[in-house]
Amino acid sequence: MTASRALHARSLSDPAGFWAEQAARIDWETPFERVLDDSRPPFARWFVGGRTNICHNAIDRHLSARADQRALVYVSTETDTERTYTYRELHDEVTRMAATLQGLGVQRGDRVLIYMPMIPEAMFAMLACTRIGAVHSVVFGGFASVSLAARIDDAKPRVIVSADAGSRAGKVVPYKPLLDEAIRLAGHHPEKVLLVDRKLAEMPLVSGRDQDYAAWRDKVAGQAVPCVWMESSEPSYVLYTSGTTGKPKGVQRDTGGYAVALATSMENIFCGKPGDTMFTASDIGWVVGHSYIVYGPLLAGMTTVMYEGTPIRPDGAILWKIVEQYGVNIMFSAPTAIRVLKKQDPALLKRHDLSSLRLLFLAGEPLDEPTARWIQGGIGKPVVDNYWQTESGWPIIAIQRGVEALPPKLGSPGVPAYGYDLRIVDEVTGEECPPNTKGVVAIDYPLPPGCMSTVWGDDDRFIRTYWSAVPNRQCYSTFDWGIRDEDGYVFILGRTDDVINVAGHRLGTREIEESLSSHPGVAEVAVVGVQDALKGQVAMGFCIARDAGRTATEADRMAFEGELMKTVEQQLGAVARPARVFFVNALPKTRSGKLLRRAIQAVAEGRDPGDLTTIEDPTALEQVKESLA
Repeated sequence: MTASRALHARSLSDPAGFWAEQAARIDWETPFERVLDDSRPPFARWFVGGRTNICHNAIDRHLSARADQRALVYVSTETDTERTYTYRELHDEVTRMAATLQGLGVQRGDRVLIYMPMIPEAMFAMLACTRIGAVHSVVFGGFASVSLAARIDDAKPRVIVSADAGSRAGKVVPYKPLLDEAIRLAGHHPEKVLLVDRKLAEMPLVSGRDQDYAAWRDKVAGQAVPCVWMESSEPSYVLYTSGTTGKPKGVQRDTGGYAVALATSMENIFCGKPGDTMFTASDIGWVVGHSYIVYGPLLAGMTTVMYEGTPIRPDGAILWKIVEQYGVNIMFSAPTAIRVLKKQDPALLKRHDLSSLRLLFLAGEPLDEPTARWIQGGIGKPVVDNYWQTESGWPIIAIQRGVEALPPKLGSPGVPAYGYDLRIVDEVTGEECPPNTKGVVAIDYPLPPGCMSTVWGDDDRFIRTYWSAVPNRQCYSTFDWGIRDEDGYVFILGRTDDVINVAGHRLGTREIEESLSSHPGVAEVAVVGVQDALKGQVAMGFCIARDAGRTATEADRMAFEGELMKTVEQQLGAVARPARVFFVNALPKTRSGKLLRRAIQAVAEGRDPGDLTTIEDPTALEQVKESLA
């Protein structure tokens, strides 16, 4: 048995012993009395009775050994700003923010909603909340007022922390008007709003409610704020899943289990060591930003890089410039960002010295094989896929290189990570599927530390949504299709709710997308099922060509479409061949980079695409509509 498989086996056969050892990675003010309380499934409590504090473990405990080491590097190509904070300086800034929040009435257990751009003060606010025992809820900056109002009503924050504006691709996005409108729409009104003025947009203050952070920061200078020791199962934050409809679904995270899970993953999965520098090119509004911009690297005594900007501004080499300038050892991004870079001059990958970089991790959506090969060949560094969700908080499937560098298989994020009793199960019977048979990716009870503990304020919804989808089995459904091969590697085939039923044949959109993506002329593609009177549904592809010349004329488009049809037929069979492939210059995505397949499907079927407040580029959906004309 290999080392990683032995570790995984032990984590399942002796979870108490395994996780007790991992818990030694963090400080506990009060030792836990019991590692796991699984007496009330599907709820699990980890490190019961133990008291700890995430902010203490992320900052304070490092001050004796690394006070003058860089803790946070901030780079904004939107405002041409670069700032560096040592652990000592970060401690001072977080303490000032914590004192301010306390001065505004925030107490243990209160919620603080953070609606901010990618600026250091956003990180200070998150860490300050955990320092004083408040529960933060970060809402992606620039979210529309209606969506923001729904989250305000669900979380019921005592205080909201925001800013005058953000910036995206050089365009200022005023936040204050959006926030004011959201508060007007919401049934719950915060007592105070704390505002950071970046001088990017006008920021009129509402008398008595709105507070200027710069004034408070000076006012509380030098004020000590001790860490509030939290019982391990007390909530640390609530994060709403993107793209939710109706009432928002708040993923609730605990304190002790999350800290232990992240600290363990930094070594076992991400190969991080104290003093290393990690650059996670994401946003704090998403779970990747929570876990691997803010908390994970600091828990490990590393330097974390926070970036405000796009992968191609001022040019397509900006990410690699940051790697060179700050000696980045570990980088984490999304396949979407790499596919954006594929459209740039390949020479940009060689412009900067990447000798410090050891590993590039990619997650957030399935990593297609052509993209993986392209970036690995371009930068000459190992590319490590991994699979997880907002709900899990850390990777479910990965090559755990800190334990053992198993050979990767392109198209697979790897094998189940320690702690996850992952199964591929039949959607009808709940029985485990044999190797290479498609089923639902599920996790048997209990979920390991760090995973969601419940849906905020709605235990019944937690049970109903996640634990009741698979018949005859108490397991957590990821709502993803997958297969596990004879070597134990898992391949993700797409959402269970993105299944196309073509003439009685059930096809996953992801399988068809993978096939289309394998064509060298394809930069990016989305496949959706569209209603058809004869076959029930047919597959339709929407494709971005790598070379615009391939789609310059109608004859060019028809020839290219024919090539793509042939590719799918050869790889998956005639039944999987799309009815049509249309060509566009952009695909509609959320700000986190996820394709809005349901919106594309709605447009293709002539329906209203619904709430598009999360869409990054509204014109992309218009392109889809025009391609169908």
